Amino acid sequence: MKPSRYAIITLVLLVICLAIKVYSLQPVRVEAGYSTQLFPSFANSLRSIFGSSFLSMGDILYACFIAWMVLLIVRLLFKVARNRRISFSNINPRKLLYTILIGFSSLYIVFNLFWGINYNRKGIAWQLGLPELKYRQEELREMNCLLLLKVNESKAAWVAGRNEYPTTRNLFKGVEQAFKNVAEDYPFLEYKNASLKSSMWGWFGNYAGFNGYYNPFTGEAQVNTNVPKFLQPFTSCHEVAHQLGYAKEMEANFVGYLAASASEDPLFNYSVYIELFTYANRNLFTTDSLSARIIRNELSASVKHDLKEWILFNRKHRSFVEPIVRWGYGIFLRNNEQPQGVLSYDEVTGFLIAYYKKYGTL
Repeated sequence: MKPSRYAIITLVLLVICLAIKVYSLQPVRVEAGYSTQLFPSFANSLRSIFGSSFLSMGDILYACFIAWMVLLIVRLLFKVARNRRISFSNINPRKLLYTILIGFSSLYIVFNLFWGINYNRKGIAWQLGLPELKYRQEELREMNCLLLLKVNESKAAWVAGRNEYPTTRNLFKGVEQAFKNVAEDYPFLEYKNASLKSSMWGWFGNYAGFNGYYNPFTGEAQVNTNVPKFLQPFTSCHEVAHQLGYAKEMEANFVGYLAASASEDPLFNYSVYIELFTYANRNLFTTDSLSARIIRNELSASVKHDLKEWILFNRKHRSFVEPIVRWGYGIFLRNNEQPQGVLSYDEVTGFLIAYYKKYGTL
């Protein structure tokens, strides 16, 4: 019996999936080929196509997909209400299986070819030649103290300069300038054809717990501009890092640090240092809660005020949605070379300590 058209398509797609998986097993090959050769050109093309629109085409794409799913569910419910029962006798199990496999394998192929293979690259630590990312307790304590000074200094500098937050447009221009600055030292962080936009789903992000996200299908970076203003510069730099091919969250955090700390705007400096301090202080708290509390208490009054605003914002938008989103995203991260799940963000502390060991500065 000749194989059906569905069977042939399924087989071809599964072979492509397997080829992508085999290719991704060698980080050096991914780094030298996909991440530094193919992906930058492709990502630049996506950003040049979608970046000029002030609307987020990726968000519109997600909206259309959700609307389609809702329509399917509504039609099913109407059918149930009209017939009181659903007959499964006309369903072909083999065809249904092929349809599911084709759908998931197509999504896997597009996601990985457009961006996902970057999860398997050598990454920013390898590019910078950073030493071992593991650290000792005293090194973690020292990093907390260094970040404490940076947070207080940058906050004071921003207050002394201008105590006004930028518009979203000026914020994104500041992100572009920050990456221009850092590219002078690290040319591989050059950011062309900017495509950074305010999320249409920010209201949902308030309750789901995300400050920004990258759309691999359109190459756009979205920022939730509803969150406290002092968080937005670092979040924006983090999302641009994803656009540049740094898929892992700790690496995007570190690239975001390199860019935001290179900015001449003290708000960008403050934004990155307050986030990195919370990561490092949380790491210290798990092993030495007393030291973590003592260091945290040394934050200036204005910084503590911002942290209180952050906490109150999260409390105001607390819902059942966030734990579900965190659980699902944690599974996704663990299946993409980040065994710590959502705690992978915190691993940026190891990058900072290694960077400080090599360069003696933050």
